[in-house]
Amino acid sequence: MVADDSPIIRKLITFSLSVKGYEIISVSDGMEALEMLPRENIDLLITDLNMPNVDGFELIKAIRENDDLKNTPIIVLSNLSETGDIERALHYGADSYLIKPFEQKTIISEVSKYLN
Repeated sequence: MVADDSPIIRKLITFSLSVKGYEIISVSDGMEALEMLPRENIDLLITDLNMPNVDGFELIKAIRENDDLKNTPIIVLSNLSETGDIERALHYGADSYLIKPFEQKTIISEVSKYLN
């Protein structure tokens, strides 16, 4: 699953990963992700931090507090590059933190680290 309020980022990630055989569910914010996660069989989440309704920090925290979802790998993909933001996301339970802009090969490599 990709959670990002930018349609361009969602399309870029979806394209990059689908050509490698991954199936992608795309959502525009954390609230939509929280609604869909229990209904879908999600193997990994890529999330932005700055999103409306439920931001990425809240999304990570909610996933880690849910017994059915708590082991889902979470990759943060954000333009927030301050040490405090990175530490906060990792403290809440993100497994990896990538900074925008990103290269396609980087996101593919990071996803395959958790799914292959």
